[in-house]
Amino acid sequence: MGHLSAMFKLARSLSMKKSKNFCGDGDNVGGGGGGGREAAKAMEKEAKKNELILRSSGYMNVAGPNNLASLFSKRGEKGVNQDCFIVWEEFGCQEDMTFCGIFDGHGSWGHFVAKKVRESLPSHLLCTWQEALAAAESSSDDYLLDEIDLGSDKNLQRFNMWKHCYLRACAAVDHELEQHRKIDSFYSGTTALTIVRQAKLLYVANVGDSRAVLATTSEDGNLMPVQLTVDFKPSLPQEAKRIVECKGRVFCLDDEPGVQRVWLPDEESPGLAMSRAFGDHCIKDFGLISVPEVTQRRISGKDQFVIMATDGVWDVVSNQEAVQIVSAVADRSKAAKCLVKAAMKAWRRRRRGIAMDDISAVCLFLHSPPPPAFATNMG
Repeated sequence: MGHLSAMFKLARSLSMKKSKNFCGDGDNVGGGGGGGREAAKAMEKEAKKNELILRSSGYMNVAGPNNLASLFSKRGEKGVNQDCFIVWEEFGCQEDMTFCGIFDGHGSWGHFVAKKVRESLPSHLLCTWQEALAAAESSSDDYLLDEIDLGSDKNLQRFNMWKHCYLRACAAVDHELEQHRKIDSFYSGTTALTIVRQAKLLYVANVGDSRAVLATTSEDGNLMPVQLTVDFKPSLPQEAKRIVECKGRVFCLDDEPGVQRVWLPDEESPGLAMSRAFGDHCIKDFGLISVPEVTQRRISGKDQFVIMATDGVWDVVSNQEAVQIVSAVADRSKAAKCLVKAAMKAWRRRRRGIAMDDISAVCLFLHSPPPPAFATNMG
């Protein structure tokens, strides 16, 4: 335990280095839910004050003047735009850490649920992260460490800590939604795809059917897509198995052949096209879960950017097409907008007669742009 305590103490001291002026002392920040929550809220307030959080279409500098996060959203033809997103630079008061998230609401309260999860998940995650870092310093918090499979490899230890934090944060957010007095999430919900970039590591957590795609350079010098997430739909055998075992039902409507949906045991509702989501508490006892799949990837010099987008993009644009579209944009700040506009054109061309979905994307660039003479060409 001594070695692990030293490792966590070092990590926590780094996170506290910048935040001590407004987060209080170390005991207040990490010890217990109250102090951790207060510190997370203080960090969020300071980040807003310093314009380090972006929640609307646009772009912002990330980890230096040349690294950009580009964001854009377009309302579909089904009513209010239920997509939303966030980029939080210097997440946790660390200069090398960025939080990105994209959320796709559904149901009559979907836009409220999506925005609430966008508001709550980063602070809950930050709180659980602070608590995990502090746990090794107090023997009374050993139960927290017991929940984390630390292993002996330092990279595995770091990943398991983030996975543990994500699992706790997502559970807390979903419970908070269920208890919320002003937002009705019984028949409404949202997906949530988030990424924490910490120096050269990406921690990806996905609940639902939004998707993250990495653009990396292949051996022949061309850009190729690497899908970082699974689209959690009820058509996946393991997802359908869980739902059926919980007495939920999975089937297609006659006018939607090939589109599997999740249904209550004895009602023709809610008919969800995803198998994981926040909210939708009407069917949480019948196989729908808000448990994220958490993965990690070490950023290499070949990795160029990550595209995070809702299914409004991926329903009509392939991974390869998305990578080509973004890489062809000279002005990085316009990358997400160009991708969304391309998806809009694809909807009109490929989905005639079908109401266009909300379309949103976040493009996170991983390195400073290369000199023009060394720009990567697409094959």
